Amino acid sequence: MNFKNTFLAAALLAAPAIAQAQPVNGLYVGAGVGANFLDKTNVSGTWDSPAIRLEGESAEFSWGYVGVLSLGWGFGNGLRAEIEGSYRQNATSSSKINNGTYPSGANGNATSYGAMVNILYDIDLGNMLGGITPYVGAGVGYIWQEYDKVGIRIGDNTLDFNGDGGAFAYQAILGAAYPIDQVPGLAITAEYRFLGTVSQSMSGTGRSSVAGVADAGNVKFDVDNFNHSLLIGLRYAFNAAPAPVAAVAPAPAATRSYLVFFDWNKADLTDRARQIIGEAAQARTGQQVTRIEVNGYTDRSGTPQYNEALSLRRANAVAAELLRRGVQRNEIVTRGFGEANPLVPTADGVREPQNRRVEIILR
Repeated sequence: MNFKNTFLAAALLAAPAIAQAQPVNGLYVGAGVGANFLDKTNVSGTWDSPAIRLEGESAEFSWGYVGVLSLGWGFGNGLRAEIEGSYRQNATSSSKINNGTYPSGANGNATSYGAMVNILYDIDLGNMLGGITPYVGAGVGYIWQEYDKVGIRIGDNTLDFNGDGGAFAYQAILGAAYPIDQVPGLAITAEYRFLGTVSQSMSGTGRSSVAGVADAGNVKFDVDNFNHSLLIGLRYAFNAAPAPVAAVAPAPAATRSYLVFFDWNKADLTDRARQIIGEAAQARTGQQVTRIEVNGYTDRSGTPQYNEALSLRRANAVAAELLRRGVQRNEIVTRGFGEANPLVPTADGVREPQNRRVEIILR
């Protein structure tokens, strides 16, 4: 949304500030915990002494839990890459094993350990959702799964297995992040993840409830591993800028200002733009500056929502160049005003070059 300065000041006096979403730029860490549902797995393989061929049997599991740790890098444009370690555990569903009367099946667990590489993209919606930023992602990696007394039913009898094995894994991620303005860089995350592997081959030992069938020391079997996970967590970006401090009174007049112009639908800095930003950074050292306002604007082509996001990207690009030239991050306040406050008033849809700008104001 676009607000006039006076309306914004009044709104800030009357209501709590809305969280400001900012793109992740640089190193971040994340962690999440939650519930995990492991789909029923089909089991096929062999059991010796005497030889039994398993085909079309299955094991079912109860809801379990999941934990995830990640280390990543944000590129400042919504794109992120990360490495992830995960842990999942689900107990055998006792009600599915011989009507719950066979204790080994009731006590069994399937546990998996994973290492994944993920690519994610944050969807910039401005403040449409009150600062919440949805994101999507996908990953590939390797999952090691362990079975401990996992039981399956064959007729009126049961077998349980102990074994382990690993396989190639893949996952899809759908999540949302809500920034905590009081701690710049900190965000609460909520996610759904689907994680699956190709069929996993295991080898281990087994135990039988079948009369006359001995425990086996040479069990080989293939299982499925498809997980649905719901997680809540925290993410911290190390070099996030402090949230802008809302002013409740008119700001003092600017001592000096600079204009940086952009090509249509672009947030890239030209050589001339970098020169002007350098002049602003140099001027800061020659006068008492307590704050540098970096305000982004667009022309009136495109939707207001898109233009608000574009204006913020332009402001962030200028702020990044100021940082590169030695300005301290805590001196910079970046804002995107979209189509508001044009230098040249135009009709909707007009591509006016002088309105595609960022204003650097030294205060």
